Amino acid sequence: MKYLCFALFLIPLNLFCQHSISGTFSPATDYTYAFLYHATPTGSDYVDRAKIDEEGHFAISLDSSLTAGMYKIVYALPPEDHNFDLIYNGKENVSISFSTEKGLEFTDSNENKLWSSYTNSMDMINRTISNYYTQESKDENAFHDIFKTLKDTQIAFEEASKGTMAATFIKANTPYIPESYEDVSIYSANLKRTFLSHVDFKDYLLQSSDFLIDRVLAYIFGMSTNTTNETYKTDIDHVVHRIGEENAEIKTMLLEMVWSRFKNMENTEVANYISDSYLMALSKSGNYLTLTENLEVYQNNQIGKTAQNFDISITEKETTTTTTLHNLNMAEQYLIIFWSSTCGHCLDELPKVKTMLSSKPNIKVIAIGLEDDAEGWNEAIKAYPDFIHVLGLGKWDNPISNTYGVEATPTYVLLNKDKIITQKPVDLEALEKVLE
Repeated sequence: MKYLCFALFLIPLNLFCQHSISGTFSPATDYTYAFLYHATPTGSDYVDRAKIDEEGHFAISLDSSLTAGMYKIVYALPPEDHNFDLIYNGKENVSISFSTEKGLEFTDSNENKLWSSYTNSMDMINRTISNYYTQESKDENAFHDIFKTLKDTQIAFEEASKGTMAATFIKANTPYIPESYEDVSIYSANLKRTFLSHVDFKDYLLQSSDFLIDRVLAYIFGMSTNTTNETYKTDIDHVVHRIGEENAEIKTMLLEMVWSRFKNMENTEVANYISDSYLMALSKSGNYLTLTENLEVYQNNQIGKTAQNFDISITEKETTTTTTLHNLNMAEQYLIIFWSSTCGHCLDELPKVKTMLSSKPNIKVIAIGLEDDAEGWNEAIKAYPDFIHVLGLGKWDNPISNTYGVEATPTYVLLNKDKIITQKPVDLEALEKVLE
């Protein structure tokens, strides 16, 4: 898996430094440190860090033992959202300029300037192609001129990049070039058909960069205008086929990214298709315990599934009875609320839920407090004597919340009398609509 880990303790590098990675961040006040990692297909290894001074400058000296390859600069948290790739060939310095307005620019390093110049050129031509089709032009001379420019640009950069590491990326990005005039539907179909044709999923350099992730996500989410779930599934099958059987680690990493995207889109059908068809088996065979657990939790908490069981203690007239969720027989529906007495949002919403349910005696609330200790929880639950209360010590490391895949509080789960999950409202407004 491609995860970044920050080192808290620095190990000094050798004093013999050949080259450096330096640059400027703007505005300087927005940044404090630049962290350098050596990127590999399965992760990122910490190398060094440099403080960003008052003018935004930083410099990291590179030990002579550092190998050529892909490196990553992390400049803020979370690291997965605030980083960029760079190529280090072991022969030249790398200098960058990074600003909020302009993004990343390479000011020194032939490798990176080649790749950056290539992507900028391709972006300009692609915008021209898009404008041509948007205007519904039928001018075949203009069509051929545009794609001649595209072909000439590709050839020029392939020639200029010979012998460089950038050549790997330029070749992998080879565009589709029609041999004769094509209308937008034919061109779009051919563009999608060939989009992954030049990508070598076995290439170490590509595996170590963000290129494969970006390419796969662009193929699945950016190549069609009216995508159905069946189209998504077909595209995912094609990606798996193109990756091949020999690249289990890369296949797992890429499919996890795609699965997470569909999960966040709340597209359970396609997310489960990825898991059932490919990802669960890959995760288990690769012994990715956390991923396997996440997949199982996601599958177990779908609408239509029986809610996961847990112990419940009910106190009435100073008598406490211990039972389980599955053995409850008190209502036609049950509303599970994961909350916390230290969560301001929860303390604002729970009174509204109480009012909302005051006229719905057929719904019983089971409020699971995710707490570090019982003191604040004991005081807070006094306002809700009609709720069934469950104390979840350990807060985010609580067995019940982990089983339900809770990532935020409050979280709502609605069950029928048979404890089947019927709704998972995303917020109070959605809960109100469901209850209406």
